[in-house]
Amino acid sequence: MAKSNTPPRGGGPNKHGFQRPRNTKKTFLRLLGYMGKYKALLILVALCLMLSSIASVATGYLLKPILNDYIIPGDFQGLLKMLFVQGGVFIISALCSYVYSRLMVYVAQRAVATIREDLFNKMQELPVSYFDTHLSGDMMSRFTNDMDTVSEMIGNSFASLLSNVLTFVATFVMMLVMNPLLTLITVAFLFLMLLVVKTIGGKSRVNFQRQQQTLGALNGYIEEMIEGQKVIKVFSHEEKAMEAFSKLNEDYRVAGTMAQSYAGAMMPAMANLSRIDYAITCCVGGLLAIRGVFDKGSLGAYLLYVKQVSQPINGISQQVNVILAAAAGAERIFDMMDAPPETDAGKTVLVRVEKEGDTLTETQRRTGHWAWKKPDGELVELRGDVRFHDVTFSYDGEKTVLHNISLFAKPGQKIAFVGSTGAGKTTITNLINRFYDVQEGTITYDGIDVKDIAKDSLRRSLGMVLQETQLFTGTIADNIRFFRDLDDAALVRAAGVTEEDDVLERPLRAQTMQGERVALAHSEEAPKGTYIEFTIRLLRAADEALVREWLDYGELKGMGQWRNAGWGRMTWEEIG
Repeated sequence: MAKSNTPPRGGGPNKHGFQRPRNTKKTFLRLLGYMGKYKALLILVALCLMLSSIASVATGYLLKPILNDYIIPGDFQGLLKMLFVQGGVFIISALCSYVYSRLMVYVAQRAVATIREDLFNKMQELPVSYFDTHLSGDMMSRFTNDMDTVSEMIGNSFASLLSNVLTFVATFVMMLVMNPLLTLITVAFLFLMLLVVKTIGGKSRVNFQRQQQTLGALNGYIEEMIEGQKVIKVFSHEEKAMEAFSKLNEDYRVAGTMAQSYAGAMMPAMANLSRIDYAITCCVGGLLAIRGVFDKGSLGAYLLYVKQVSQPINGISQQVNVILAAAAGAERIFDMMDAPPETDAGKTVLVRVEKEGDTLTETQRRTGHWAWKKPDGELVELRGDVRFHDVTFSYDGEKTVLHNISLFAKPGQKIAFVGSTGAGKTTITNLINRFYDVQEGTITYDGIDVKDIAKDSLRRSLGMVLQETQLFTGTIADNIRFFRDLDDAALVRAAGVTEEDDVLERPLRAQTMQGERVALAHSEEAPKGTYIEFTIRLLRAADEALVREWLDYGELKGMGQWRNAGWGRMTWEEIG
């Protein structure tokens, strides 16, 4: 047998190592697809953006007539009127900025809510193998950290980027119209600014991606340590756990420091280049004005544009960091969305039947009898006869867990598997439930190949009570009913209480044994077999008696049961 019967946990084939974004353009196009559902609002946003940018540029140009026609001649009455005009233009710009900001927040929250819902729905379609090979903390990071960066990008950075681009274009056109010679100086510095954005921005993108990856790894490790605190205490693993955490924490610190260092270096570099550009333009422009080539109003307006033209570049450089982080987060989200879903080619389904002698008739009523309905309409009674025929299986295609295994479990029969951890006991359950499919051989259920049975029907015919039970928010009754169509009578019968007992409406406590009792009750109403896993050496005498009583009751019902005693990990596992 192989040493491990579960695939290695981590971040999938690439674990949590850094990967460059494979297709940034495709990622943004997919994000635009979610935003495109609100076309009317986006059109209004575009109009507000254009008005805001035009108004912002117009306020600069108004400085020319203010200086030439009112301040220098001393016409203060006319100056007051022009100031009112300029103030009105400022108000229009501010109002448009407010409107498009509020609209983008609305669009962002709706779009992100849709992405989050699509991601959650996709998660329900993924096979168990995906969750076995990806840390749950890393997947949670996609719902939280990555989703937050996408929300920030859509709500703030996207509109701000467009606004800065429009403002830059309008400002540059006005500078070109006013004085092409001075514009050449600005163009030279703009080229240097773009070079800075490309160089620093590229390194920033790499480090922001690495930061997201290391954060996912850190979250996944923290979650595992929280869930496994009892095991850590039992094996005195605290020191090693702290060492591993320190390494992951240091990796995240280094990645975050590098990302923020490059992000922080961009603004000062851009600001200094802008100041140098302004100083040189002042000198050259002043000489032109002295020689009469440039009037004073035009020089004042042009110098204002020189200050303004660098502001959009600075704004773009600021938003680039958020956009790059969002691109990294969005790509991780879409990677999960694009993961291959669980496939199911099974056509045989589980149906309720009425049984009269050897005659089976499909019905919608609760009769206590079930049958497999084949695609041709043939009904095969559900009995719980499970057989393995020369089954060979490997999780990763390299280490063989089961090799040429043949066995059978008749209805009502109890079978014990004894073996150490990794012997393949739980693997048998995974194969019966088709969490994984065998590479060689066949598994039949009542004479039907399990690959021909629809997975939902196959799993509905079985019950599972794992050692580590999962309880959901709600009452005991809610958890017993979990995805099973139980009426009140069946619920009371499954729980083993009286109708007058109010225990079913009590909230659940986070206790393992209570969870196992609830899971037992939930599985009690399964049409046939049940898989149970208990820690033998930690099982109290009263609880062991409860389990044995439940098993004997199951035997009277004719339920197929397999018992696996795993001394290597001190568990019972019972499946049918």
